[in-house]
Amino acid sequence: MEAGEYFEAHEALEEAWHVLRRRRDPLRGPVKGLINAAIAFEHLKRGRPKAWRVATRALDSYRRRCRGDESPEIAASCRLVERLIGERRFI
Repeated sequence: MEAGEYFEAHEALEEAWHVLRRRRDPLRGPVKGLINAAIAFEHLKRGRPKAWRVATRALDSYRRRCRGDESPEIAASCRLVERLIGERRFI
């Protein structure tokens, strides 16, 4: 996501999420939050109508799901998303 390839990040994360969901893995929530963040950033990048409303809902979902008790890799991804939000680098 740091390179601005949000759609590609969304696709890769979604593939991993399906496996986690089927296993009922505790990481499924944080990964779903990252998926929501990636697609929200993509909508904003493309300047889609209503993108801010959609992005706000997706980013709220992301924040609910990334709580800090994840694996180091997921936690690092969550910190990256928060940094991108703060810097508004998704546009």
